[in-house]
Amino acid sequence: MGSYPYQLITQHLRRDHHFNNRTAPTSDLPHYFSLQIEPPAHTHHAHLSPKSAVPSPLSTNPAPRLLSLDVFRGIAVALMILVEDAGGIFPSINHSPWNGLTLADIVMPFFLFIVGLSLGLAYKNLSNRTAATGKAIFRALKLLIIGVFLQGGYFHGLNNLTYGVDITQIRWTGVLQRIAIAYFVTAISEIWLKNDCKVDSGLSLLKRYQYQWAMAFVLIAIYLSLLYGLYVPDWEYQIPAEMVSSDTKILSHSLPFKVKCGVRGDTGPACNAAGMVDRTVLGIQHLYRRPIYARTKECSVNSPDYGPLPIDAPSWCQAPFDPEGLLSSLMAIVTCFVGVHFGHVIIHFKVKKKKKSVFNVEFNRLGYCLSDLPYVNQLEQDHKTRILQWIIPSCCLLLLGVTCNFFGMHINKVLYSFSYTCVTAGTAGVVFAGAYIMVDVYGCRHLTSLLEWMGMNALLIYVLVSCNIIPIVVQGLYWRLPQNNIVSMIGIGHK
Repeated sequence: MGSYPYQLITQHLRRDHHFNNRTAPTSDLPHYFSLQIEPPAHTHHAHLSPKSAVPSPLSTNPAPRLLSLDVFRGIAVALMILVEDAGGIFPSINHSPWNGLTLADIVMPFFLFIVGLSLGLAYKNLSNRTAATGKAIFRALKLLIIGVFLQGGYFHGLNNLTYGVDITQIRWTGVLQRIAIAYFVTAISEIWLKNDCKVDSGLSLLKRYQYQWAMAFVLIAIYLSLLYGLYVPDWEYQIPAEMVSSDTKILSHSLPFKVKCGVRGDTGPACNAAGMVDRTVLGIQHLYRRPIYARTKECSVNSPDYGPLPIDAPSWCQAPFDPEGLLSSLMAIVTCFVGVHFGHVIIHFKVKKKKKSVFNVEFNRLGYCLSDLPYVNQLEQDHKTRILQWIIPSCCLLLLGVTCNFFGMHINKVLYSFSYTCVTAGTAGVVFAGAYIMVDVYGCRHLTSLLEWMGMNALLIYVLVSCNIIPIVVQGLYWRLPQNNIVSMIGIGHK
């Protein structure tokens, strides 16, 4: 699974509002490597009316940001750093080997949720749907290309000063590719699938975007029908010679490996329909070669960490399997739709923000929360509708996911199961609502300033932490032998 380049997607949304509203001239090319990767500041109009939300072309004062979105993105970045650096040391917070939910398993849904929420803000007003569609297609294609470049096997990682990939074995799917697909489908739906119904309640909000919800339910129906309805026959695979290690030699006498299936509706590692779809459409040679289920008890003596194969390990333990496969990406799109709904709540349920007194402004400048001031008590009441529109569906999703898991539809990140989608989307909604209450309602920025900074500089942090750019550059300087470098001396890249 490795890195999490989730943050790259949000930079595509930064210019949509300018383009669609024609308020100011902008470049047609998004700044891919800008450090402020999010929708433009004036799309985060948490407290502004439609008239005041769009600044004049001559205005020099940027509109207020939705600070809770930065904080929430910072929380996702902090989790990413934690699981990247500590996941190998503490396998309990690393990705679950198969069924179950760990801290690492909520990172991707959080970023997909953020993508959807940003889209809901960026596409508020559209003057040219066709042009907006063209830009969405162009940006999705660029994300796919960058994703293949970063995760297709071109870079060989730490402790390997080589690069390049065999096209016949390149990995086509990955984290960034999944986000690109979710971004594209959600953006097209946001551009075309909405009507002009007036929104004055939660029910009218659902009616206005009923076609988007219909799309989400269609995706869920397709996913469940294929996952539980497709027949999975027996299949086999071979391990390339260069990947055979001391761990794999235990089963080397049985090459090629044959996996017995002949079932429907199986959600185990060997015979699930998601793996069959990827093997059939993409080809097994193009799938991820370090499957997450290699950390299960059946496949590792060090479970839940990677380790040598047990003597009686099943034949599928070393089979390639892509955690960002085609079928599971359908449910990732649904997570994005949930985020879009949260953005719609911000757009349609306005907050009447009153002018602060001089004392209140000075009190806030000192970095204190304003919960005990009359101004904030009134503001809290004004935010109540938004918060209820977020908390109620989030809790319902959590309850639905836990119930499905209890009755056998297990929470599974690799398959992106229905229960996993509900639990993680509900968790994302609750966390975002909490950040909104703390930052945008009570003004407690002194408690979240670091997270806010991390959210605003997510791409920089990703490059430095998750892409191993600095370690790869530093280890290129060695003494006589490649292994004699600073990176190896301090233990990075070694277990």
